[in-house]
Amino acid sequence: HRWLRFSLLFLGVFSLYCATSADNSGVKKMKMQFATGPLLKFQICSYAQSCRVFEEYMQALNQRYPDIRIEGENYLPMPLYRHIATFLSTFKLVVIGLIIIGKDPFALLGMQAPGVWTWGQENKIYACMMVFFFSNMIENQMMSTGAFEITLNDVPVWSKLESGQLPSMQQLVQILENEMKMNVHMDTLSPHRS
Repeated sequence: HRWLRFSLLFLGVFSLYCATSADNSGVKKMKMQFATGPLLKFQICSYAQSCRVFEEYMQALNQRYPDIRIEGENYLPMPLYRHIATFLSTFKLVVIGLIIIGKDPFALLGMQAPGVWTWGQENKIYACMMVFFFSNMIENQMMSTGAFEITLNDVPVWSKLESGQLPSMQQLVQILENEMKMNVHMDTLSPHRS
């Protein structure tokens, strides 16, 4: 009976860990593979709205400028916030595990269990759900940057962090037109070597 309880606990904690673990070590990238021209890079906050806007812009820009290479990647928050989110993710799993197996961590510290812990032991499902969702809310807040940064050939052309807003498609097209005209003009001014 004890072995079954431990197995279920391990399976539950492992499932929660797999479901909530974020890929902080690498940066997820989305690329248009076939273009060979200038590189337009988007660094975005990983919220659904930013991803949707990026995909819409990528499709429209790819149709208008087929030679531009377009990449998108997550704009990571400061390392301190990433570490806090990682700690909370692990701490959440430990608390859920303690709730499930019914261990009182306060007794180990020689303290009386607070009322909320007693309530959690009497209402394990609700307590686990509350810990899970509350922790996820804080983790998401720590990982949120609100970024929508755009560079053309590693030169910044738009920053939502500085401007406070997303560029409209018309603004983005105008910026690209201006940058490309300037690049063509600079290419004609530079001496060609034979």
